[in-house]
Amino acid sequence: MTAKRLLLIAHAPSDNTRRLVEAVVKGARHPNIDNVEVDWKPPLQATAADVLTADAIILGTTENLGYMSGALKDFFDRSYYPVLEKKQGLPCALYVRAGMDGTGTRRAVESIVTGLRWQWVQDPVVFKGDWDDDFLRQAEELGMYMAAGLDSSIF
Repeated sequence: MTAKRLLLIAHAPSDNTRRLVEAVVKGARHPNIDNVEVDWKPPLQATAADVLTADAIILGTTENLGYMSGALKDFFDRSYYPVLEKKQGLPCALYVRAGMDGTGTRRAVESIVTGLRWQWVQDPVVFKGDWDDDFLRQAEELGMYMAAGLDSSIF
């Protein structure tokens, strides 16, 4: 059986946001999940080709002035049209590291994902306010949930 590919496109400009990426990857690579390959790409390195080979995607961004990171916006600018017709229904999830409430960031990403016709598999996870180590547990659960869903063909 061919392994399914879970793509994580996440902006990680700080130690804590890098820890979130590592937690998502750790969860997605849980030992009980056999048939899923996990690939993390920073948004400025991610391409439409990466999305075209993905079976599901997790997007991660910081909240920057009430919006997604410029790096994630750049990724969408470069890949939107090349994937639009080819990846409709792509299972996706989002996490936001928000110093405020994450509302504008979430809304902006949801608008683009709606246009791409990707399929949300859960509500976005917003890590609000001051750093809390529990964010890592939640990020790991997100990765595990997405990979387990792919592994068991739920999505």
